[in-house]
Amino acid sequence: MRAIWKGAVAFGLVNVPVKVYSATEDHDISLHQVHDKDGGRIRYQRRCEVCGEVVDFKHIDKAFDDGEHTVVLTDEDLSALPVERSREIEVVEFVPSDQIDPIMLDRAYFLEPDSTSTKAYVLLRRTLEETDRTAIVQFSLRQKSRLAALRVRGEVLMLQTLLWDDEVREASFPSLEEKVRISAKEKEMSAALVDSFSTDFDPENFTDEYQVQLRTLIDAKIEKGDTLDTEETFGGTRDEDDGDNVLDLMEALRRSVEKNREKKKAGSAKESGSSRKKGA
Repeated sequence: MRAIWKGAVAFGLVNVPVKVYSATEDHDISLHQVHDKDGGRIRYQRRCEVCGEVVDFKHIDKAFDDGEHTVVLTDEDLSALPVERSREIEVVEFVPSDQIDPIMLDRAYFLEPDSTSTKAYVLLRRTLEETDRTAIVQFSLRQKSRLAALRVRGEVLMLQTLLWDDEVREASFPSLEEKVRISAKEKEMSAALVDSFSTDFDPENFTDEYQVQLRTLIDAKIEKGDTLDTEETFGGTRDEDDGDNVLDLMEALRRSVEKNREKKKAGSAKESGSSRKKGA
């Protein structure tokens, strides 16, 4: 696997240097579009609708269109945004793991320790395991602010990016507002049916049959010689941190706990003072 990002998980005064890897991959067989007459590759061109020219990637910018105005955003504009400069995965809070609704889960990434000492990494992993907590973190990746759940999978820490609250739609269906009467016998039979299918989930028991059959079809055509010369039809192909910083881990943890306690005390004192003023 190749790391796609390097940074550090930061909670309190403790930094855990990590490398980030995509935890999943697409197993679908890649298919091209070709001309049915001669098998020639069909490619899409990036053509400008104003001048009609085919444009190279280096001359392509991004733009926002509100229906009336178009705002062009250059690479320089986007790189100036402060959020993209950060290489820190900031822990915002620790929450009970069962409070995260699965509908919010998005892309998954593995975190590998990126330092000479893995002590801070292992400590964070064990703490999450033993407290049954998930860390809610924020970081930036590929010009986007990300919200994510930092959790444990086996011996590895992993990030699971989360959808933002306004990206999850509300489900409101009038048909579900109708009153439905379900008898005790119907519930009993339904429970019996569920029980007859009940087992422990093992993902290895499931196979993408379409991709298996597609590969069989492709191999059969190759074996029969039902192929074209790729060179003729397609024209060829185109197309830092040091772990020693966390050696004094106990001191960093102690100071972080004290800092949080002082913050909570200050908040309580402020609330108490506000209440006395109102009473006076």
